[in-house]
Amino acid sequence: MNRTYTAKPSTIERKWHVVDATGVPIGRLAAAVAQVLRGKHKPTFTYNMDCGDFVIVVNADKAVWTGNNKPDELLYWHTGWPGGLRNISRGDMLETKPEKLIEKVVWGMLPKTKLGKATFKKLKVYSGSDHPHAAQNPVAMEVK
Repeated sequence: MNRTYTAKPSTIERKWHVVDATGVPIGRLAAAVAQVLRGKHKPTFTYNMDCGDFVIVVNADKAVWTGNNKPDELLYWHTGWPGGLRNISRGDMLETKPEKLIEKVVWGMLPKTKLGKATFKKLKVYSGSDHPHAAQNPVAMEVK
């Protein structure tokens, strides 16, 4: 009788992937990155285990908005202090803090649980083409 495979922490193998965001739509980039972070690209994927890989996104400042996305749309957050409601437009955030924008979009595609937080920690985003993870021998990943 065949049984369903369940990954164990000792059997999970993690790889490092590097993605160049130059000219790639932000939503498409985030969807592909979220899949690899969760481990859904592996045949050993298990819902209740963090079996995904590490992802390095470089050239985050060169990602683009396409389609019906509104770069003038405001993103809101609250500092926790009285009168602490803050906002910034998506277009301005792409110009000033592209790493935070990519992280925010990818976080929106991950589960909001302890497992999702552990998965999110494997994402590394850089606005330039250099990254300090060369020792991990990352494999180039292409987003179509």
